[in-house]
Amino acid sequence: MKSGVRALGVAESFSDARSTLAGVVVRASRVVDGFAFGSCTVGGTDATDAIVALFDDLGREDVRYLLVSGVAPAWFNIIDLHALHGRVERPVISVSYEGSEGLTPALEAQFDGDALTTRLETYRRQPSRRELAINDETVYVRSVGIDDGEADDVVREFTPEGGRPEPLRVARLAARALDQRESAE
Repeated sequence: MKSGVRALGVAESFSDARSTLAGVVVRASRVVDGFAFGSCTVGGTDATDAIVALFDDLGREDVRYLLVSGVAPAWFNIIDLHALHGRVERPVISVSYEGSEGLTPALEAQFDGDALTTRLETYRRQPSRRELAINDETVYVRSVGIDDGEADDVVREFTPEGGRPEPLRVARLAARALDQRESAE
């Protein structure tokens, strides 16, 4: 991959009714090349829209890939990866860091009625997770708009060490810092 290829990583941090989203543009050469911030509702259904708004606010046509940290930020505010891909017109890659049997049991324990139905419908539309070994760690990847092998290569290229791709690692740090600052005010 050429060193100037850019990925936008989006991660979140929450401590109240709003979740802080951070978007970080990182080049394949590991140079950080831009930041954007947004928010979504903890326990809501607006994460997909919030990520699209963050992407649009950046106005970066040079971003080739969109990486998101998991599919259920902000207490099960399920991201629709297909809708996200259609709206940002970029390959979307979700990376999570823990194995599980899936979110269905947790969703059923936390929600009922329309809130449960909406989340389950969105969750069940997402592509299956697949394991990816990287730097002696295991991550779990879902991808839309890109074939699995290429998505795995993107994750590897943007992960110089450990198991968290650099755009997501830096986005997580930025989201936490802003969330802590806003909580202290």
